[in-house]
Amino acid sequence: MFVRIVKMTFEVDKIDLFLSVFDKNKDKIRNSDGCELLELYRDKTNPAIFFTYSYWQEESNLESYRNSDLFRGVWAKTKVLFSDKPEAWSVDKVVIN
Repeated sequence: MFVRIVKMTFEVDKIDLFLSVFDKNKDKIRNSDGCELLELYRDKTNPAIFFTYSYWQEESNLESYRNSDLFRGVWAKTKVLFSDKPEAWSVDKVVIN
C-alpha cells in the first residue's frame, strides 16, 4: 500500500471555499483507479491547516490520478487558496505483527 500525506495551509477567509471544493470532489477522487482511502484532517491548534491522507494500491495509481483532468481541476481551484506552500510526503504503511 502506498500512502500520500499532503499538508495545506489556507488563507483563513478561503477555508470555506476549500471545504466546498473538497466536498464536491471527494467521491470522484475516492473512485479513482487504485484509491482505497481519502480522508481530510484539520489541525487542532491552527484551523487553517489541513491534511489529506490517501491510500493507493500502487504509486502508479497516484501518478495516474495526478495526471488526470480531475486532479488538474481540483488543484487549480485549491492552490490559489493557500497562504503557505503545501508539503507532501509519500510513505509506505508499516505493519508490525
